[in-house]
Amino acid sequence: EDPSLERHFKGHRDAVTSVDFSPNKKQLASGSMDSYLMIWSMKPQMRAYRFVGHKDAVLCVHFSPSGHLVASGSRDKTVRLWITSAKGESTVFKAHTATVRSVHFSSDGQSLVTASDDKTVKVWTVHRQKFLFSLSQHINWVRCARFSPDGRLIVSASDDKTVKLWDKTSRECIHSFCEHGGFVNHVDFHPSGNCIAAGSTDSTVKLWDVRMNRLLQHYQGNSVVNSLSFHPSGNYLVTASNDSTLKILDLLEGRLLYTLHGHQGPATCVAFSRDGDFFASGGSDEQVMVWKTNFDAADYGDVVKPQKYGSSVDGTHGTGVEMDCGIHHKKTKTQDSGGTHEQQEEETSLTNTLEHIMGQLDVLTQTVSILEQRLTLTEDKLKECLENQQKIIQNKTN
Repeated sequence: EDPSLERHFKGHRDAVTSVDFSPNKKQLASGSMDSYLMIWSMKPQMRAYRFVGHKDAVLCVHFSPSGHLVASGSRDKTVRLWITSAKGESTVFKAHTATVRSVHFSSDGQSLVTASDDKTVKVWTVHRQKFLFSLSQHINWVRCARFSPDGRLIVSASDDKTVKLWDKTSRECIHSFCEHGGFVNHVDFHPSGNCIAAGSTDSTVKLWDVRMNRLLQHYQGNSVVNSLSFHPSGNYLVTASNDSTLKILDLLEGRLLYTLHGHQGPATCVAFSRDGDFFASGGSDEQVMVWKTNFDAADYGDVVKPQKYGSSVDGTHGTGVEMDCGIHHKKTKTQDSGGTHEQQEEETSLTNTLEHIMGQLDVLTQTVSILEQRLTLTEDKLKECLENQQKIIQNKTN
């Protein structure tokens, strides 16, 4: 069955720049040039929330792993961390000296990586928004930065036409991929952490093996690639392009699988849900669209190995390098699951409890940060009032 358009959301007043599903798939966040962050409910007839705070275009949004926080980056040079409740409260910090193009939580939810037009990538702690370090070898705007699934690496994409791979511990650039002929708009890690994919203004998508630092696949399209997202299985990639289309690439076969039309004007952003059942897209037409994936995720091959050369629709084709990203069969119910049903239920319950506690901790620390910011503002106002009073008294005595 082909992917199908499930819903579309209207509410933004300018081009949509970024979309991201909450981990439980109940909400969808979107950022826009209209300077608002929107939180859409996936339940029918439930109202959406418009979060006001940024002073300029919101260019990137990302849910924390617990789903209780959303990070957003803006042209106003700030990053905001929002609590996803009706109040729409947030803490704000000046993250860069220029536009913030990208925000991304680490998989443990403890760190945040940001990328900016000031040519730097920065890493922060989430709970206190404390600056940790900068990565600064790019020589032009940095469009995108992502943590690897295990949090040990960072990948960044820039208008200097390079994709750089960084070691988070040593803070050094361990490799630069220079194969793109245009600005690199978006980059992301394969779910295995062994590969990366990048989309560029040169209308190509390229995949590299980060262990061998070699090009694995190359897809030539007809239009600027603005955004991309891996399916959780790692066997598919969806892209959003200036020609208004979304394309789904089959990485097993090394070919274009679907070209989807929905947006009027450039498709600016796209993202799979955490389980891969849905993907969302945004466009310059101010619309957010939710698509049902509809391909069966149960019958994947052992590893990703594209054909030697596969020509396909829209002039898109894959090149012939074997690709092993460590994708394996999901365990079937008939295989040894390594524990009794009761043990599995206990483990699931414990995991859910821990996730809930972590989520509550996120909210508590964020609330404390909000209160601290309000306290600082109040102190500043009191100081200002006292200074004014002193000036009045001095004037009177003079």
